[in-house]
Amino acid sequence: MTAKSKLYPLTFSPVYMERVWGGDMMSKVLDRRLPEHEAPIGESWELVDRDEVNSVIASGELAGKTLGELVSTFGSALVGSRYVSGKRFPLMVKMIDAGERLSLQVHPDENACRELGGGSEPKTEMWYVIAAQTGAKIFAGLASGATKVQLMDMLDSAEVEKLMQVYTSQAGDAYYIAAGTLHAIGAGNLILEIQQNSDTTYRVNDWGRVGIDGKPRTLHKEQGLKAIDYTRRSSPRVPGAVGERSFNRKFDVVKLCPYFQVSDLRLHSVWNDDTGSGESFHLLSAVKNRVRIGHGDKECVISPGETALVPACFGIYSISPVDPGEAVVIKTTL
Repeated sequence: MTAKSKLYPLTFSPVYMERVWGGDMMSKVLDRRLPEHEAPIGESWELVDRDEVNSVIASGELAGKTLGELVSTFGSALVGSRYVSGKRFPLMVKMIDAGERLSLQVHPDENACRELGGGSEPKTEMWYVIAAQTGAKIFAGLASGATKVQLMDMLDSAEVEKLMQVYTSQAGDAYYIAAGTLHAIGAGNLILEIQQNSDTTYRVNDWGRVGIDGKPRTLHKEQGLKAIDYTRRSSPRVPGAVGERSFNRKFDVVKLCPYFQVSDLRLHSVWNDDTGSGESFHLLSAVKNRVRIGHGDKECVISPGETALVPACFGIYSISPVDPGEAVVIKTTL
């Protein structure tokens, strides 16, 4: 049996992570039934292929197998010919549920990883705002006039946010957080995060709070200050589409990135797509309303917050709105 006949649009069981800053928007906005938890749940890892956490296929013939097993078994038929540099799935998909402001942090790029060592991995990511409470903020990038000396002087103070680019969070907006960008997600945000397959974060200010264990969380000031790209001052915000229409629309969210390409699909009727010659998989994340994905007897339905993986070898398929009104889907490829 060929890989093309064996594979189908794959869905995964979410892996929930307790975080001291976690919120309740996944349950209130997305109507998710969360597992019992002692501390707030702040993250849902929707798709991940790492030693410590590996997504499990939720349905179909391959149910129960991990994403890592599928990458090992099917290789480029699953992932695509563009990805030739590793044995793991190249991206991770998360939801971030911020009941409180996350730490001020930075992720390293390739150069910083070489300098800092310690098993660090480069991490560029994209945030898509699913929902935002009134007054929610996004802190992303140094302000145009901020200097490294000022940052070092103010790093231990809440006043450090005055050196940041600060945005009022709005549903539908996106933020391109290139490696080296100092950032923090403000309280009251529910965010879909697409990122490189990395778990390296340098936390430089945690706003004086303690962790779930009652102790201050570890800071990584020295590494963080070395990882920041002080030349990057352009706005990371990608404004969302304004207004609803009665026809299908596609908007580029992240286009000129070597690690992933992201589009915002606004759908009222069937959207036909194609993985083409097998260069890349398609990740489809529902944001608003349910959609049906696939063709023939190889279909799945995903609800807001869920992500489906269309294998690179799958070819022609469709995305069809299930519920009345406009469906919003975030599409990611390599």
